[in-house]
Amino acid sequence: MTPPDYRHLALGDVDSTNTECMQRARAGDAGDLWITADRQLGGRGRRGRQWISEPGNLYSSLLLVDPAPVAALASLPLAVAVAVHEAIRRSLPTDSVEPRLKWPNDVRVDGRKIAGILIESEQLANGRRAVVIGCGINVAHRPEAGLYPATCLKELGARCSPQELFARLYVTMTEALALWDRGRGIAAIRAGWLERAEGVGSAITVRLPDRDLHGLFDGIDAEGRLILLAPDGQKQCIAAGDVFFPAIDR
Repeated sequence: MTPPDYRHLALGDVDSTNTECMQRARAGDAGDLWITADRQLGGRGRRGRQWISEPGNLYSSLLLVDPAPVAALASLPLAVAVAVHEAIRRSLPTDSVEPRLKWPNDVRVDGRKIAGILIESEQLANGRRAVVIGCGINVAHRPEAGLYPATCLKELGARCSPQELFARLYVTMTEALALWDRGRGIAAIRAGWLERAEGVGSAITVRLPDRDLHGLFDGIDAEGRLILLAPDGQKQCIAAGDVFFPAIDR
């Protein structure tokens, strides 16, 4: 399968790159479109959380239309996380700084968040499905607006611009989506995700809307759900929640 030749539209100030992509999909854009912006005025993270978006960081979204059967889309975040991780890793000046993937969709260095991913999908009026992959990466700034402390590439010694980082992300995303292959390559993607994962086998707390769960992080299943090993030995698969590592997240 030949990877698509993605188009790229670079903008200045936008509400959010995800919103820009989805609006174009509703207007009939065929997809395979990257949008980047200098600044987001209405950036957001998971569950509607604010994502501070001042100039100097990378704000990017990729619009795909019908990228896979709907049942296979559950594993797409794993491929995206691998791509973002790899773009960051290739930007760091030394191998002694090791980014890790924190379930479900953050990249962290020494427990500090450096990137976030927000994937949104919508069935269009023509019956096709638009999927927008939003990737925000801290390049020059480290906004402290989330649940976890933050860092940025500049603080870690990297000397790259948002444009240079995007060029790497363009390549790594193309590679990861080709490996994912509309969901057919999930086994290889899952293995790559686990190689980069933070805290497999460690004690974790998973915060759900109505309660906290405690146990060991026992990896992820084929759909990317977190596997929690409870103190009584039972395993539970969790599709969404906020994860905290007591030994790191103090």
